[in-house]
Amino acid sequence: MNDNEQQVLQLRPEAALALLVERVQHMLTTYDGRIAIGLAGGPGVGKSTLAVKLVEALNAATPELAAYVPMDGFHMRHAKLESLGTVKDKGAPHTFEGAAFAEFLAGVKAATVQVSGPGYSREIEDVVIDAFIVPADARVLVVEGNYLLLANAPWWQVRPLLDLAVFIDLPRHTVKARLLARHAEHGLFTAERNREHIERVDLANYDLVKRSRGRADIAIDLVTER
Repeated sequence: MNDNEQQVLQLRPEAALALLVERVQHMLTTYDGRIAIGLAGGPGVGKSTLAVKLVEALNAATPELAAYVPMDGFHMRHAKLESLGTVKDKGAPHTFEGAAFAEFLAGVKAATVQVSGPGYSREIEDVVIDAFIVPADARVLVVEGNYLLLANAPWWQVRPLLDLAVFIDLPRHTVKARLLARHAEHGLFTAERNREHIERVDLANYDLVKRSRGRADIAIDLVTER
């Protein structure tokens, strides 16, 4: 689908979900084997919520049809970040195992047996092994993460693996408010640290990821109350 002109839409989250369900169901009639649907976008835009709901909607009709594959499980381990002196940058592209994620995604697309993969816990700020399962018969991989569409190494390896790439977007001021609430909810750090991290890392990542929007097949500007 890379040669098609990008479709740009303004939708409420429920309409975005309905659109993606319809698009995936159509793709299942025209694609053989597993298909990977990539939901990309900056931190705090709601892509993980949409990804989980997409999996739930697809599986409601056909159990184990779809599986959620989050990029966040490929954060570098906290101990590794400490050894590298890059803990303060956690969340930036260079604090992920990007090549390992691309290799994992290629493998799970080709797999014919059940596969498990890692996730990320905000409660402990670290990777959790075997956080999700891709059933052997799953035909749809709903892949979600900030950096799926970046063009630099090693992230460029991910885009060719996506059969449909969707960019989810929200205004920057809305993202900032959401991130402040998210960090405060987990209570691991001071409010001052959270504000500093959001300005220096999260919003910088938002700006970086925004530049990859043009590599998506569909760009959805979500319409939300907050």
